[in-house]
Amino acid sequence: MPSFKIDTSTAVVFVATAPEPKVKNFATGERALNPEGKPLSTVGLLVSDEGEGNLLKVTVPEDGFPEGLVPGMPVRVVSLKARDWENVIKGEKRSGISFSAVAITPAA
Repeated sequence: MPSFKIDTSTAVVFVATAPEPKVKNFATGERALNPEGKPLSTVGLLVSDEGEGNLLKVTVPEDGFPEGLVPGMPVRVVSLKARDWENVIKGEKRSGISFSAVAITPAA
């Protein structure tokens, strides 16, 4: 599926929730990995731009963010992308938009 770049150059971005390991299989606890085999984590970000604020759950490689990210910390998002998804979970069709980034860094 195609992904779309999101321009955050004029946005103010804050950590909403600290990074957590992304789980691929909840039954086994298997960790999600990116195509390069790096473990993935999710970080909640509050992105505010042009008078609108959105809470996004962003997937980032574990080596793509510094230790010590805490709620309220201003950050920058490197290469934020959105991608739509569709899945059947327990016989129910679900869909949504997933967000990913190459890195999250402290704001200057």
